[in-house]
Amino acid sequence: MSRPDPATSGRQSADTEVGSVFVSNYPPFSFWSPEALPAVEAALDSAPRPATDLGLYLHVPFCRKRCKFCYFRVYTGKNSDEVGTYLGAMAREVELLAERRAYAGRPISFVYFGGGTPSFLSVRQLSGLVDRARAAMPWDGAREVTFECEPGTLTRPKVEYLKEMGVTRLSLGVENFDDAILEENGRAHTSVEIYRVWPWIEEIGFDQVNIDLIAGMVGETWESWRESVAKTLELAPDSVTVYQMELPFNTRYSEKLLGGNLETPLADWETKRAWHDFAFEELARAGYEVSSAYTMVKDRSTCRFVYRDGVWEGCDLAGAGVASFSHVSGFHYQNAPAWNEYVEALEAGRLPLARAFGTTPDERLTRELILQLKRGRLDPAYFQNKFGVDPVREFAEPMASLEGEGMLRRSGDTVELTRSGLLQVDRLLPTFYEERYRNARYT
Repeated sequence: MSRPDPATSGRQSADTEVGSVFVSNYPPFSFWSPEALPAVEAALDSAPRPATDLGLYLHVPFCRKRCKFCYFRVYTGKNSDEVGTYLGAMAREVELLAERRAYAGRPISFVYFGGGTPSFLSVRQLSGLVDRARAAMPWDGAREVTFECEPGTLTRPKVEYLKEMGVTRLSLGVENFDDAILEENGRAHTSVEIYRVWPWIEEIGFDQVNIDLIAGMVGETWESWRESVAKTLELAPDSVTVYQMELPFNTRYSEKLLGGNLETPLADWETKRAWHDFAFEELARAGYEVSSAYTMVKDRSTCRFVYRDGVWEGCDLAGAGVASFSHVSGFHYQNAPAWNEYVEALEAGRLPLARAFGTTPDERLTRELILQLKRGRLDPAYFQNKFGVDPVREFAEPMASLEGEGMLRRSGDTVELTRSGLLQVDRLLPTFYEERYRNARYT
């Protein structure tokens, strides 16, 4: 493999710049193309790789409002008929996927309802989707069913239904407890709604409840951040996920920043990392443990992230919904990113495939290594057993570079990120990219 020069890789300015990314895949999405779709079709009609887990991702792209930092494919203002049309198309997509040899009859390891805002749906809308999807790809034996929620969209009957449909991990997008910051950043909910729904969630009971926070929302201060962390600890969720706010190209804040019209200064990376670090320290003081660069858990023996770990360990993923991403037998592919194109394909009985990428064994090795590094540590034996490669030797040069920067430490067979490395892991990951993927646009 051709590796980049570690001395010039992964550098980042101190300011929050437009184009920053959360690394979720490799090679970068910008290298995917329609030309690879015939190979994906062939893979879908072939037997799956043995001993490979399969997950199902369902993209619900509806929101009450679009956050000013949001870069996902979401829609606001869709009426009930349009929502129904979309849900019918997505259910049909799951049915079509279930007919393909690569997916047919395989047990589902995990299900993830993402968005957008899955909790935007009514119980009637949600149950209609779940009934059809579960009939096509049964998930009664799934190890995890995750459902993302926005506090203001929850009702007690809806929370009760989520429990009935088998949700094991409820993830609540709190982001911040300060109403002024929530409003400035375009969030639809207020702090009152957080406290309204929390007793229902506790009383009804889920295996795991996660709270999301974002360090560096516009208007954040040390005082407001300390208050948000303290209020999170008062709720005592099973896990807390902390993200540092990024600005990819297609956000409202990015447009303002590029146009010189963003009046409120953005926190720089050093400040956001300091806030992130403070949250982790406070959580650790309360007994939480590090699960990844973003997540602290109350009890490692009961808190699981089957979706996360499955994706980071190269599972097959059947993604349904507009612009959704999938992975099967070493091929990445993405659905049509436009509403009409997506719906019309499924109404015609076709999968809405838009672009794809076939990976090499070396690329799959690199992908799993950089994603698993987000845990803060690597297990060299895992890579030796799966790929027949010693990652410490294979990636010796970039590891030595990061070690010299104080971001990583090696001791025998142990590879760990330092706290400083953990807090900026996404900046470090391009150090491991092959030459041709370095400095390329990510999306």
